[in-house]
Amino acid sequence: MPLRLLRWLSLGLGLLLVGYGAAGMVGGAIPTNRGWVEPREGVVIYVESNGVHTGFILPKLAAGVDWRDIASPADLANPHYAGFDHIAIGWGDRRFFLDTPTWWDVRPATLIAAAIGSDATLLHVEHIPAPATIDRDTRRIVLTRDQYRRLAAFIRASVAPGGRVVHGYFDYDAFYPARGHYDAVHSCNDWTGDALRHAGIRAGLWTPFAITVMGWF
Repeated sequence: MPLRLLRWLSLGLGLLLVGYGAAGMVGGAIPTNRGWVEPREGVVIYVESNGVHTGFILPKLAAGVDWRDIASPADLANPHYAGFDHIAIGWGDRRFFLDTPTWWDVRPATLIAAAIGSDATLLHVEHIPAPATIDRDTRRIVLTRDQYRRLAAFIRASVAPGGRVVHGYFDYDAFYPARGHYDAVHSCNDWTGDALRHAGIRAGLWTPFAITVMGWF
């Protein structure tokens, strides 16, 4: 490949990445459900982030919602962990989830494949206790019972029934086949934002990055 063409391709890719980042930050700053006010009492949930990926921490039993029909003890390497009263749940690309148990395992090919897009998606569910502390990566939110049920309905609609459960990274987590197309536009973080928007919670219009989700709380 001629050097000049390689330079133009590199420049084009750089501009594309800069444009994507700028568009994501702008989209994340545009509020939806502007009138939302956190109630004084209701169902306590948490939005969590590892800096790149976001998801929810939810009570297993609240407001008539019971997650035990989805998150079964039999799906865990060690069913003992099913005794915890909360689950952490997030959505994402199947290959990215399974090929990257730690960030040290991330490879450029995995990132590119995820950005291009795939219909093979998973829900990652962990059985955990309620967070003991609140920090920059874990935000506590109170929802009304109706808002929580709408959030739960959105998450449940992401489950693909009848698929094979995959054991997780540890003894307390598992992966479940999911619905939805993953790509650079509809990322794991935009799924989190979609769930919040569906529930009537204030969130950004488009939330492709972790910061565009967590910045609202």
